[in-house]
Amino acid sequence: MEHRRLNRAQRVVAVVALGIILYFLGIWMTSLGSHLPYGSATYTNASTSNFVGGLYPWVRLIIWMLLIATWVGVSIPLLRERLMNPRGRLSSQ
Repeated sequence: MEHRRLNRAQRVVAVVALGIILYFLGIWMTSLGSHLPYGSATYTNASTSNFVGGLYPWVRLIIWMLLIATWVGVSIPLLRERLMNPRGRLSSQ
């Protein structure tokens, strides 16, 4: 059975699709717990902070950095050109 590889256009589409999937995953992950279970008609004290729940900003930053690192880590090998050596074999240089 012949091993089939993706062509350049298919690899670019795969990288873009992965980026979109990771973007929506990041939005979902960073918004966990940020919505209060009650509406805006509740009493709010003027002395309360602006933190309305959810994750701390540094946790959201770490989540985004991990998702970006995952995207880059998958995209680089996927988009890397494989060069042919003089014998007609693939080399991973």
